[in-house]
Amino acid sequence: MDLSTRITVFLRSFSIQGSWNYRSVLGLGFAFSIVPLLRRCNLSAEELETALRRHLEPFNSHPYLVGIALGAVARMEEERETAVMIRRFKEAIRGALGSLGDSLIWGAWRPTTLLLALVLAWAMPSSWVPVIIFLIIYNSAHMILRWWGLRLGLEKGSKVGNSLENVNLSHLAERVRFGGTLLLGILSGVLLGSYLTGANAGWLWGILGIFGFGVGHRFGARAPRLSSLILVGVVGLLIVLRIQ
Repeated sequence: MDLSTRITVFLRSFSIQGSWNYRSVLGLGFAFSIVPLLRRCNLSAEELETALRRHLEPFNSHPYLVGIALGAVARMEEERETAVMIRRFKEAIRGALGSLGDSLIWGAWRPTTLLLALVLAWAMPSSWVPVIIFLIIYNSAHMILRWWGLRLGLEKGSKVGNSLENVNLSHLAERVRFGGTLLLGILSGVLLGSYLTGANAGWLWGILGIFGFGVGHRFGARAPRLSSLILVGVVGLLIVLRIQ
């Protein structure tokens, strides 16, 4: 697949949710995105029409990881895999891509970048800078993830599952969540410290937040309920002080 075709599919994948519906979910968007790749597979007009009809069937995935399925299916079409094998592959991979994307993006990356923006909003006088930094960091990562997924699918085809196991996106999501925990500890500390003792003491509570993160990372798995109660207590105290 030449670079221009990959870029076309990459750009089309951004609209894959634009035709979301209850009948095919992302099926229509998937078919629309894969058309340029199918046209490069040396299919006859009849084969191309049959392939498009097949890809209009129900399909679901995380929108940021759908490029993996797009690339892999295009590779399978190019290698003349049977319709049954392609359908089974799509049914097998859609659940994995959905759960991986939800864990990595919605459960880890987006909350962590938002917490980073909140910490920057507390530390910086300008409210626009944290917003701009958040948009750049968040969107740069998800665009890289989209392009990487498309490339991986094209290279590995039906064997892409083995490559996903080697990459271990679940472990990456866990590491991102650790960073979010650190930012949450810093944010809770500086907000509480600034309110109780003045803004000048916020740095001290930031250091304590980092220390608390280290302790929680080491022993937190043994007492998750205690960690949750401490966090809820900090937020509750801030609300009470604000009301008073």
